Amino acid sequence: SHPDRTDAAAAQCGLTRERPGSATTAGARWSQPIRIPPPEYPSQPPSPLPPSRCLLCYPIPLFVSFATLSPHPPSSSPSHGTGSGGCSLGPSRRLSLGGCGPTTRQIPRAVLGIYIIERIVRMANLVTNCGFSPSPAVKAHCNSPSYGHNFIRLQNSKSSTSSLNLKSSCKRSNKLYVTCASTAVQGQTQTPLTGSQQASGQSSSKPKKVMVIGGDGYCGWATALHLSNKGYEVAIVDNLVRRLFDHQLGLDSLTPIASIQNRIRRWKSLTGKTIQLFIGDICDFEFLSEAFKSFEPDSAVHFGEQRSAPFSMIDRSRAVYTQNNNVIGTLNVLFAMKEFSEECHLVKLGTMGEYGTPNIDIEEGFLTITHNGRTDTLPYPKQASSFYHLSKVHDSHNIAFTCKAWGIRATDLNQGVVYGIRTDETAMHEELSNRLDYDGIFGTALNRFCVQAAVGHPLTVYGKGGQTRGYLDIRDTVQCVELAIANPAKPGEFRVFNQFTEQFSVNELAKLVTAAGAKLGLDVQTKSVPNPRVEAEEHYYNAKHSKLSELGLVPHLLSDSLLDSLLNFAVQYKDRVDTAQIMPSVSWKKTGAKPKTVSV
Repeated sequence: SHPDRTDAAAAQCGLTRERPGSATTAGARWSQPIRIPPPEYPSQPPSPLPPSRCLLCYPIPLFVSFATLSPHPPSSSPSHGTGSGGCSLGPSRRLSLGGCGPTTRQIPRAVLGIYIIERIVRMANLVTNCGFSPSPAVKAHCNSPSYGHNFIRLQNSKSSTSSLNLKSSCKRSNKLYVTCASTAVQGQTQTPLTGSQQASGQSSSKPKKVMVIGGDGYCGWATALHLSNKGYEVAIVDNLVRRLFDHQLGLDSLTPIASIQNRIRRWKSLTGKTIQLFIGDICDFEFLSEAFKSFEPDSAVHFGEQRSAPFSMIDRSRAVYTQNNNVIGTLNVLFAMKEFSEECHLVKLGTMGEYGTPNIDIEEGFLTITHNGRTDTLPYPKQASSFYHLSKVHDSHNIAFTCKAWGIRATDLNQGVVYGIRTDETAMHEELSNRLDYDGIFGTALNRFCVQAAVGHPLTVYGKGGQTRGYLDIRDTVQCVELAIANPAKPGEFRVFNQFTEQFSVNELAKLVTAAGAKLGLDVQTKSVPNPRVEAEEHYYNAKHSKLSELGLVPHLLSDSLLDSLLNFAVQYKDRVDTAQIMPSVSWKKTGAKPKTVSV
């Protein structure tokens, strides 16, 4: 560092250089030791150093290291010596200040420890711009006999933001942030467990950590709250692009939704539970790797994909974005697991749309066939019907390959069409409300029908209306994810669960909504509109879905009471409905290279 800057900084700490015979600083040494008042040892911890002694005041570049030394025998003098002897108050540490010239001074361990913890707390507040609360693990470490036996580095990063690393001798290292641990305790058993059973304490000393990628979205937000409420330590990773899509296309959720920061703060105020937040793009591997190294998840729930088939068919740019975001993002997750969290269990949200509508029963991921006298079990054939569904097929193949090649453990949840909006957690406060999409791009069939009925718009049935799919309540989505986490796949195992609870055709859904609307005094009409998709409108459909039930899934089946609730909810917010967004505006056959603006 520059000599003048160095001397000015040193002067603030009461240090001067001895300059032997010339103006040069070569070989200069400090004429005074760093003197710190002795603490009241061992009854009370010492006070932090005054601001004038703050190591952060030293000029850039800054490097502070505290190396573990053998305890020095106490000196006969109660004062702090400047030589090789220790002090009578306890073992000392060597303090090296790079950029300020070569020097070594002795500081009592207790003083140094308290001082550094305080600096880390203040630095973390500056770096993260959010509240900071040490975890129980950190508090316990501070009170342990090994307190102070860490190597701490504060140095300027070459990137635009500073990094703060805490390396300790334990297995988990390189933490970017000190987190607030929840109360979950994860155990290992041989029988299927629910997440609640695992969180209740199954002989583990630390909580189960779950990273929810895409945790600001429709399914991700409900899942993050549910897992946090069950006692898991949760972190959300999201680039908030779903909100951007609404702005780009002129769309909006039926329900007003708070910012992700306000959502998390409200959850903390209501439950006392902390959800960590990492805002960034998983297609940026540097960001994702830092998130994995910081949080060190035991499970990663991957919702972080562009989830709309119509969006992927708007134009070339949206098709390319969908495939790039979904496939590359998932590849990055797989590489991050391999490099930084080898024992992490991937719970990937796939789609029943991967299978298409074959004229045979749909099995759960694999099909046993006999061909020319030979029998084998193979991945079930895929017949995707959009660029979005094709991206999910590519994901499945990539995950299956990495399980075989790298020993990744993964569960692929091929989810059906989700309906509903409320879970026990999202209903706790209006700032926790989930989004409800009713437009022709992101809205799902049953949610759209309920909103259309509430505002007096005819139900829009595409074509003949015989399209049959698997459906499930959003409360079952969060329950299925919890079951998959609580009963993880084995290393190298690629599991596939078909995640839905009931099958309906579009015509059957329209009849159910019409009947439920009549009970509320709504005159619900149905209208067949030209099908914008390329799909079979009448077909055989029978998909197996027993594996999650075997793990303990208790489904919320579609009932009159649930439909009444959905309709009443839609009526409550009907003033927010933009009827221009109801009709389908994206045609599979008219998709082209020219960029298209959907909303006008």
